[in-house]
Amino acid sequence: MHKFGTVALIGPPNAGKSTLMNQYLGQKVAIVSPRPQTTRNRISGILTTDDSQVVFLDTPGIHQLRGKMNRFLLESAWNALASSDAVVVMLDGALYAAKPHLLEKEIKPLVKPVAEAGRPVLVAVNKIDRIKDKPAMLPLMSRLNELWPEAEFIPVSALRGKETKHLLSRIMDFLPEGPPMFPEDQISTAPVRFMAAEIIREKLFYSLRQELPYTTAVEIESWDEKTRPGMAIVNAVIYTAQKNHKGMIIGKQGSNLKKIGTDARKEIAELLGCKVHLELWVKVRSGWTEDPGFLRAMGLGE
Repeated sequence: MHKFGTVALIGPPNAGKSTLMNQYLGQKVAIVSPRPQTTRNRISGILTTDDSQVVFLDTPGIHQLRGKMNRFLLESAWNALASSDAVVVMLDGALYAAKPHLLEKEIKPLVKPVAEAGRPVLVAVNKIDRIKDKPAMLPLMSRLNELWPEAEFIPVSALRGKETKHLLSRIMDFLPEGPPMFPEDQISTAPVRFMAAEIIREKLFYSLRQELPYTTAVEIESWDEKTRPGMAIVNAVIYTAQKNHKGMIIGKQGSNLKKIGTDARKEIAELLGCKVHLELWVKVRSGWTEDPGFLRAMGLGE
């Protein structure tokens, strides 16, 4: 008996969805950062074992912020439910153990839509390795059961891999029988250009302060692997919504942009398995976060 199915990973921002998917795949497919709302697109990761193949759909964090881009992000997350066989809701257990008043506020937008999707639900209470006061888990789990009585709760640490095998075993229980749909060595349906742009964006998140990363986007303008055999020549544009942010991205004498490019180039080279020449440009595009056409062109809301 072979199983094949799709699992939607949903939850509030910064709950650890991308970290869990990367943990299962054994390598990074979705970018991660300490900042919330890092994931903007629905990203797939493919886990293949001897008797199963699981397609994980990593989705943008569920939140209640306004604006066209945020609406597109929410649409992407909810659309993943419709194409899934099971749902894993990721919650930041360490956050709610320390600040229980946030629990109901952040779970409320999730319960009804997930229930209406009619899929089996597993709730991964993540980051348990960060909970110093272990007895604080008891009231947290009790309150979760009250808010979501039909769900099954599994405490995990996606970063450390603690109890993730148990969670995966329960995921497999809900998958239908079926043959694999992808080659066993394929780990994502995302094209390499998209993954390269995501790597650049991740380096932006790590290098920029406060809210600045949320007004930036990355587009691969050109990709050439023919001119110089064994080397990919990649040109990418970093868009920013405000003129005064351009200088901050570039940095003094180009130092920040150079570091972003160096760090991104190394990781893109690992992804491709060849040398990479990466050129980065910074352009101002005012109001891009409210431009539906541009958002769609960037693959948001799909």
